[in-house]
Amino acid sequence: MQYLALMEQDTVTLAAAIGLRVKEGRRSRGWTLDQLAEISGVSRRMVVNVEQGETNPSIGTLLRLGDALGVGLPALVEPPEPWSMRVTRAGEGAVLWQGEGGGQGVLMAGAGPPHVVELWDWTLAPGDKHTSEPHSSGTRELMQVREGTVALAVGTEQVDLGVGDAASFPGDTPHSYANAGSRPARFSLAVLEPDVGAGVPG
Repeated sequence: MQYLALMEQDTVTLAAAIGLRVKEGRRSRGWTLDQLAEISGVSRRMVVNVEQGETNPSIGTLLRLGDALGVGLPALVEPPEPWSMRVTRAGEGAVLWQGEGGGQGVLMAGAGPPHVVELWDWTLAPGDKHTSEPHSSGTRELMQVREGTVALAVGTEQVDLGVGDAASFPGDTPHSYANAGSRPARFSLAVLEPDVGAGVPG
């Protein structure tokens, strides 16, 4: 199943769909807004805004909420359903990040829990940079540059990656992707987040 063609709709509709799934996840666990805020580390005001579809939450916020609910980020974008083949056509992925220069982070496919896997298609316009806070413990990321050059920083290390270059690194460390070049850069990114929801109170 496709992502309900969410990307054919506007960001307001996407925010509303995410908000509904967060609210349903919270209520299914019998949690109050304060409990979800405390467990996720997201402020109560932000949780309220997300549930009401009044904000376009950052990837970091979605990750924290998805982890707290034990479902992972893809389940907040894609409705739960029995496992089957799912196809996301070009242009139908969920745009969850937009850079000031016009770049995008698009979630193309996902699976889980308990071992959540995400497949992303990233485009960085010249000057674009995405800084990511550490994901949950044990998260690993793999990326391969398809166009242009990407400056990857992980902790205190930084490397420039060109077309065809690939890297794997711990996603539970602060990291960033940047395009200091004069042409757009594009890369594929896979994220493995193991044991999502482990230790989360039921």
